[in-house]
Amino acid sequence: MLSEELTDLVKRICKQKYEEQTIEVKAAQGGCPRLYDTLSSFSNQNTGGVIVFGLDEKQGFAPVGVYDVQDLQHRASEQCKQMEPVVRPLFSSCEIDGKRFVGMEIPAVEAAERPVYYKGAGKWQGSYVRVGDADERMTDYEIYSFEAYRKQIREDIRETPADMESLDKNLVESYLRGVRMNRANTANLSDTELLSLMGLTHGGRPTLAAVLCFSKYPQAQFPRLCLTAVLIPGTRMGDTSEDGQRFLDNRRIEGTIPQIAEGAVNFVAMNMRAGVRIENGKRTDVTEYPLTAVREAIINALVHRDYSPYTEGMPVRLEMYRDRLEIVNAGGLYGAINIDELGRIHADTRNKTLVSVLETMKVVENRYSGIPTIRKQLAESGLPEPLFEDKRGLFRVVFYNAQTAGGTGKPGSLEEYCKVPRTRKEVAAFLGMTQAYAIRRYVEPLIGQGVLAYTVPERPHARNQKIVAAKHRKE
Repeated sequence: MLSEELTDLVKRICKQKYEEQTIEVKAAQGGCPRLYDTLSSFSNQNTGGVIVFGLDEKQGFAPVGVYDVQDLQHRASEQCKQMEPVVRPLFSSCEIDGKRFVGMEIPAVEAAERPVYYKGAGKWQGSYVRVGDADERMTDYEIYSFEAYRKQIREDIRETPADMESLDKNLVESYLRGVRMNRANTANLSDTELLSLMGLTHGGRPTLAAVLCFSKYPQAQFPRLCLTAVLIPGTRMGDTSEDGQRFLDNRRIEGTIPQIAEGAVNFVAMNMRAGVRIENGKRTDVTEYPLTAVREAIINALVHRDYSPYTEGMPVRLEMYRDRLEIVNAGGLYGAINIDELGRIHADTRNKTLVSVLETMKVVENRYSGIPTIRKQLAESGLPEPLFEDKRGLFRVVFYNAQTAGGTGKPGSLEEYCKVPRTRKEVAAFLGMTQAYAIRRYVEPLIGQGVLAYTVPERPHARNQKIVAAKHRKE
């Protein structure tokens, strides 16, 4: 970071008066503060982060400066050496109104080397993750996830308590025919050899991938590896219908992965609303959500979820609300990929054998086309972009329906609309979107650009928070 860039950053923080996912402030007037938690959390996220010394959060992010630039850098570097692996920061400094400030850039560590932790506390107590503007200790599952990636632990090929008799013979034979047809070198292998080679048996017993794809009843061994589907009358879990029902439909969908996927798509098809579109005098029936996109999202959740013992008790969840559809699965993004790269780069695959088997069964394509297909289908249906969220071991995809996109206002007119301070609810209603989508998709980027501002910037999530055009904000 150049001195000029640090100057701009310090001024921006002083104005907005809050930290961010990638920014932490430290006063450092009387010495170097403890940095271990932030060193860990920044190193463990794909974006890294910046620690800015010389701003005092307790004084409303007042510019207080640092006690000594050189000594601060030296002592901060010593703390970096106490991390495992060692953190290698980049320092910069600047002067504003006679006060000195120091920027400490913490680079992201390769996914295979995570978690980065403070050696004095040990891996299980000294590993942290960044959540908003706070450093929070990693859960055992989060640490295990990094360990599994580094060691390439393959949960889909682990041995299960099931026996070969529990598998559907016809499904297995159909799969083996497909393998031999497409892979010439396998033609002379016996069934036993081929199943072992493809990762479907271990020690003579079916692996998890075999159970999930070929078992007569997978839930006999793994009761919670299923999908729960609910239809909710309102926009929040807990909303009830006029006659007091919390769920208008509520199902537990079991079977193999192909059977669960088919059952989940049928659930959506039966419960979503239909409409009519008239263009050029022609009437066309339209569905609330494009089923091709729905199927891709469900398949992704079933195939790419985490199947470790930590998550065996967590079924995939499908929740249909009045304004949106949500699909949630255990296991966040795998490897070094981030949300913005989804569908744009070829990512590591968590369950390689499972994907390979389902590709042979023609359930998936394994060409990294799922996310682009989802985006394309929603756009062609005139629906908003899908929302993808990766939150501490859970992955969520959200489809918003036409009701969400039915507001009277457009994102480009938000600055004009917010000449008068507006609540988050008012902004969402103006755009015709849910609050979560409107804030994430439009409001927060415009705040980052300096177009909009919070009326309570030091507490972005304050209950009395309002959004106002930056040039109309009263200091």
